[in-house]
Amino acid sequence: MTHEPLLTVSDFSVVYDVEPPVEAVRNVSLTVRRGEILGLAGESGCGKTTLAYGVQRLLQPPAVITSGSAVFHDESGTDVDLNTLDAHQMRAFRWAKASMVFQGAMNALNPVLNVGRQLADVFSTHRPQMTRKQRTEECAGLLDLVGVGRDRLRSYPHELSGGMRQRVMIAMALALKPQLMIMDEPTTALDVLVQREILEQISDLRSQLGFSVVFITHDLPLLLEISDRIAVMREGRIVELDTAENIYHRPQHEYTRRLLGSFPSLTGARGGFVRGSDGTSEQGTGTTGGTGAVTAGEAAR
Repeated sequence: MTHEPLLTVSDFSVVYDVEPPVEAVRNVSLTVRRGEILGLAGESGCGKTTLAYGVQRLLQPPAVITSGSAVFHDESGTDVDLNTLDAHQMRAFRWAKASMVFQGAMNALNPVLNVGRQLADVFSTHRPQMTRKQRTEECAGLLDLVGVGRDRLRSYPHELSGGMRQRVMIAMALALKPQLMIMDEPTTALDVLVQREILEQISDLRSQLGFSVVFITHDLPLLLEISDRIAVMREGRIVELDTAENIYHRPQHEYTRRLLGSFPSLTGARGGFVRGSDGTSEQGTGTTGGTGAVTAGEAAR
């Protein structure tokens, strides 16, 4: 990870134009650095997904972007103001520069098409010059990359486990080698063992391919394990943004301390997410991960 910016969001606001109006995102400013995993945490309804959809220009009425900008700093050296792109330009930008793994992604696959054909559709749309043989080889390589295996090209979604379907969606998001991947609750419906496998794979792929990740979830302990930095969101605002280590050991905002304190220790022993009355973390008995936070696996032990 470098400190070079990849995406700069400035004073970004979204309102749902209903009666009365709902301010879903309020004057949010943040920067996603090249090569980092930025966690976006907060309770349900705080505006996390609306922010992600707004940046990608995927919002539908009655949602309205009322202020702010989102600027993508391409590796070519060009700065792209996403708010100025027309529909055709935005369609070309999505997947090629920034892709998204949607909430409930496991159910996003078409049940009547095999996964190879669904992956090939990405190349047919965005790389029409590719031959059928080239598309097939690219799809096979993607399935190998995410650990599903090319022998599953002709498999239908119902023939895959939940974890395998999620991996297919990650492969689809990686198809055009984007510089940014936005992941909205990508592991919510998975059991803890499959969840860990997916998280490890995301981290490995990030290291291997160099893309940035915005990882959206209400599960703060999960973000403490995998993120370089974490933004905590409440009622449409970013209330705290810091490294994962500082968020865990030295949270500054009362809401961050309350969010951390809402996760009990899985073992009943002191440590993990048992916290002192002042909101600071107490000395645990286990070791810590790379961020200084106790990992889910360590808590489970």
